[in-house]
Amino acid sequence: MTSMTLGMPINYAGDFRETIDNLADFESAGVGRVAVPEAYSFDAVSQLGYIAARTKTMELQTAILPMYSRTPSNLAMTAAGLDYISGGRAVLGIGASGPQVIEGFHGVKYDYPLGRAREHAEICRKIWRREKTDYRGKHYTLPLTKEDGGTGLGKPLKIINHPVRDRIPMLLAAIGPKNTELAAELFEEFQPFLYHPEYVEAAFGEPLAAGKAKRDPSLPDLKIVVQASALISEDETEIENALQVVRHHAALYIGGMGARGKNFYNALAVRYGYADEAKLIQDLYLDGKKVEAAAAVPDDLVKAMSLIGPRSLVAERVEAFRSSGVGVLLASPAAPTHADRVEDMGQLREILG
Repeated sequence: MTSMTLGMPINYAGDFRETIDNLADFESAGVGRVAVPEAYSFDAVSQLGYIAARTKTMELQTAILPMYSRTPSNLAMTAAGLDYISGGRAVLGIGASGPQVIEGFHGVKYDYPLGRAREHAEICRKIWRREKTDYRGKHYTLPLTKEDGGTGLGKPLKIINHPVRDRIPMLLAAIGPKNTELAAELFEEFQPFLYHPEYVEAAFGEPLAAGKAKRDPSLPDLKIVVQASALISEDETEIENALQVVRHHAALYIGGMGARGKNFYNALAVRYGYADEAKLIQDLYLDGKKVEAAAAVPDDLVKAMSLIGPRSLVAERVEAFRSSGVGVLLASPAAPTHADRVEDMGQLREILG
């Protein structure tokens, strides 16, 4: 039986300081990981540093740092610093994001996400082992020589401080087949999105198997990390309201995150078997009909991705996630009050065992 860690994502749109003031309650209830997103809001790292000082045992996951906006060496330094101040609790989650953010917000060309992810992992691990920055890849060259367009004054260096760990866990956020394969080959953890546990084999089975076949035996077993909205309740109105939030969230990604023909989340819904529904959701969303697009998200998809309903139903969904290989369940508590959210997370911890 797969051992599962209960985690919780922090919402960057809310009052962060109030959330962190209450975080000790969730830690006491058994939440073992907190994940802080970045997108194009406040950076995740400064907030995780603050969380490190306010918690004792929680793992601290970046969720997700876009690799285009930081050099691999900068990411390695950042993760090593966070690992140091937290006493070895950091998890470095990286991902490609998308051209809307990378080119629109950061002004950096969005190219070669697969190759860049591989080189990020290799360079980070090299730096954490305190090896000199002597690396020649397709996308990153350390040091940058005169022939590569530098001054010729750069020299290989090694990180000054001794990292707490020479192998900080790295997570790759991925849903496309090639990135999924890379995660299974090279990373400690893999985080898909809009995760449907009953269709994990159809959506990810082949690339996961291909990646694991090339996996270094020194790496631990691949850990799948997923996010799901959570509410333990018998109240039909509360349940429906929580499901509606999931429905609108799914419509945003399946319909609106990308253009026609270039939407990774839409393609994922197609791999789940919802080809007609995915097309309808996208057509409605891109035509500005967001409410209609949300209504077009299939009920079974909404419920499959969630942990919403009476405790018995939530327990069934937890087992579905566990059976599909999930190792970390990032539950977003949807109850209306802090006390209820803590109670739900405590119950989830009991269910996870």
